Amino acid sequence: MQYHHLFADTDGESHWDDVDIALQERVFAPPAKDIEISDGTPVTSQLFLRLRSGWDEPIHPTPVKQMLICLRGRVAVTASNGARREIGPGDLWLMEDKHGKGHHTRVISDDDFECVIVQYE
Repeated sequence: MQYHHLFADTDGESHWDDVDIALQERVFAPPAKDIEISDGTPVTSQLFLRLRSGWDEPIHPTPVKQMLICLRGRVAVTASNGARREIGPGDLWLMEDKHGKGHHTRVISDDDFECVIVQYE
């Protein structure tokens, strides 16, 4: 498992990276068998978001560190350095470009883009 990581460097330029999620086999819900699971991360809130088909927003930084979990639709997200990624159903996107130039997001599917956002701050 992995997620798309968007971050800003010290000059405010945003970049993409791929991050592998470390899983370890352990007890999670006794008496069920051990399962492969990651370490937990404290969060502050969870939101649902919909961007209508055709949504095209101006470039901006993320307001807080947050993870987007795509449920439906597709967006094209362009980092300020010009690198572009498509986020679609099942993709995970960690946003940490809280300062600097930010990123541009545009819905590229005929369907609306729907996701869950988990905020860490």
